[in-house]
Amino acid sequence: MITTDQRDQIRGWFAGRLPEDLFESVVEVTVDREEITVIGRIAAPKLAEDASATEREAAAQGRIQEFRGRTRDARIAIAREAERQFDQKVAWGVECDGTRALFTHLAVPVMTRLRQPERVVLDTLIAGGVARSRSEALAWCVRLVQQHADDWLGELRDSLEHVQRVRAAGPDA
Repeated sequence: MITTDQRDQIRGWFAGRLPEDLFESVVEVTVDREEITVIGRIAAPKLAEDASATEREAAAQGRIQEFRGRTRDARIAIAREAERQFDQKVAWGVECDGTRALFTHLAVPVMTRLRQPERVVLDTLIAGGVARSRSEALAWCVRLVQQHADDWLGELRDSLEHVQRVRAAGPDA
């Protein structure tokens, strides 16, 4: 697990390293064992006041594509520096007018053993057309838990960090 100090060091590094004109603001820097994800806010396209929701969505998607192509070289250079410094891959994303898009990011395989009742849940999601495979069904379940348990997961992360601090201060430190 990544400690708060490690997370703060990485966030601080990106805050200092990102060019000021890359994003309007940095929305979040998320860190896990394999990957650092940097998401920034970019300016929304200027549209007429009476623009439809469909037009706004299409304009935001166009702006995101433009940003991705225009900033690719700069983002790659920064990512390479970060990968050398922190030994983790870097993924990028943006928010534009309420639309969030992640660019190339890792999909890390995770091994799990499930008993029949748990497999039945996954197979039901497949049969219902929610997912195409058990892997996709499991990812769907994880996203659902993530949506509904952010507070609980946050408390759990805080507790784990406390345990790490206590261990680090112990007699074997």
